[in-house]
Order: sequence, then C-alpha cells, then structure tokens
Amino acid sequence: MSPVNQRTRGASNAPLALTMGDPAGIGPEITNKAWKNLKGDKDLTFFIIGDPSHYENVQIIKTPAHAASVFPNALPVLPIKCPPVIIGQPNEAAAPAITGSIEMAVQFCLDGRASAIVTNPIAKDILYKAGFTFPGHTEYLAELTKSVTPPYPRGPVMMLSAKNLRVALATIHIALKDVPNALTRENVLQTARVLHGALAIDLGITNPRISMTGLNPHAGENGALGKEEIDILIPAAAQLRAEGIQITDPQSADTLFHEEARENYDGVLAMYHDQGLIPVKTLDFHGGVNTTLGLPIIRTSPDHGTAFGIAGQGNARPDSLIAAIKLAKTMSQKRQETTA
Repeated sequence: MSPVNQRTRGASNAPLALTMGDPAGIGPEITNKAWKNLKGDKDLTFFIIGDPSHYENVQIIKTPAHAASVFPNALPVLPIKCPPVIIGQPNEAAAPAITGSIEMAVQFCLDGRASAIVTNPIAKDILYKAGFTFPGHTEYLAELTKSVTPPYPRGPVMMLSAKNLRVALATIHIALKDVPNALTRENVLQTARVLHGALAIDLGITNPRISMTGLNPHAGENGALGKEEIDILIPAAAQLRAEGIQITDPQSADTLFHEEARENYDGVLAMYHDQGLIPVKTLDFHGGVNTTLGLPIIRTSPDHGTAFGIAGQGNARPDSLIAAIKLAKTMSQKRQETTA
C-alpha cells in the first residue's frame, strides 16, 4: 500500500475522482454511460483514473485541474498502467492498478485537487489473491485516511440510500448468528454519532432526526422476544439524546420503512445488513448508493458489484453510478458550506 500524505480537504468546485474498479467488470461501461448522461451538467465535472483503452470518447489529462475544460466534450482520463484484460474474465494481474487508482483518488481528495471520490465496483476475491488484506473499500479507505481527522466522529460507517431513505448499519458483513454479540452499546453509540454528524455536515440537515430499529421482531416486545433492546439499545438511545442527538428508542423494523413513516426521520440506524438493505433496494433497486461516513473525504459508490456475467454486452445500467456521482457532488458542497 502506498503512503497517503495529509494535506487539506478539497474545495467543492474541484472535480470528482472516479476510480477504475475492476476493468473486467461493468465499470468501464457504466462510466462511459454516466459521462454521456452528465456531460451537459455545467455544475458537475468528474475524471476517471484508469487505462484510457477501456473507455470511449477519451481525452487524456495530466492533472485533475484539466478535467473541467475537457468534460463537456470528452471523458477525462488520468492514465494508470493496467495489464490487458478480457471483459468478463477477472485477472489478479490488474490488482495493482485497481488499488493504485483508489490510492491516487484518495490523495487527490486530501490534496484538494478532487472534491470527492466515487469508486467503481471491485472484485474482492481477485484482490485477495494479489495480497490485498482489507475486507473491502470501506476499510481500505479508512486506512488510507487514518492520519487525517474528519469533521465529525470517525467511522467508517456504511450508509445506503435511495430516494428519501438513508440507512446506516450498526453491523455489516457478518453472519446473522454473530450479530447479537457484535451489537455492543459502544458500537451503537459510535454508529449513531457518525450518522448524526454526516446528516448534519455532509447533507446540511439541521437537527437531524434518526430512527433506530430494534434487533428483534416487534423491537423485542418488552423482552418477550429478546433482551437486546432492553439491555443495549434503549440505554444507548437515552445516552444519545442526553448528548443532544434526536434519536428514537428501538422501533419495529417491519413498520419503519413505508412511505408515511419515512416522513418522520432523516436517517435510520439499522442493526444488521439485510434489515437495512432490503428496504433500500426495494425502494430503488437500480439507483441505490453506498456511502462511507466518518472519513475526512467524501466517498460514494454504486450499490452493486462488478457484474462480470453481463460485462461487455452493453446492457449494464448506469443509474446507481449516476446517483453516486450526484450524491458525491451534493455532499462535497454541503461539507464545504457547513465547515467553512
């Protein structure tokens, strides 16, 4: 892993940096389609860090500062060396370019030359074979930026969003049977603090309202269906309210996500992966966005994988990447405004 140096956060008018992701997947295709969709937006500019041969209608740039003048007419590509790949056939030989693209994008954000990072999908098993030691993007980005203090409590916390629904997860990629033991009071407190900070600073929401889900059916039914609400979640919620965070006691998750309920909160703190992601993906399967909260940089990503099975067929939808790009722009502007 290359060292990432600490400097300053980027200005909101700097371009967004897109990482290449796995070049054998749909990343190049959805990047091309996203540029075609957004090239007429006068308030938005992005560039891709990747191999120019993977993209269409390309103009090579030497620095992020060149992206703005290029963007309306061509896809700005800041080149990185990548060995040849066959679309749909992931190859671990591409791993150094994949991680190198991420490291460059992070450094540009820390230097102020990019306003946010939008990551294209990676295949973690390919990276693992090449010696990558992090569970995924989230943990890698946390490591790359660990020497820089974010403007609110440090994460990383995963938040998924679609339309007017934002859901942060107290536990992420662990077996369901392991969730109760992983759900500590301190973990819930820290996740809620990060979510609150992100809603206030990165999204500009005054006095954010957070709804907390219960772990058990009917939020434990006063202990009849589980004690985690009584032992962990209700005390955590009380402590958070004492800190000035507007958060509910644990709510029954089966009544929390419908349209009328969503009018009563700005974000949800969910207890485990599927509890939070099923509502998001049901609301907007193609347009969901994965955001990492609690970093000194803004990072968003499409809420899907590399889709090797359809790569190169021209059928990949760019909706989620487009939504991730737009959200990254909004969040970078809001953070600049609220921390100025």
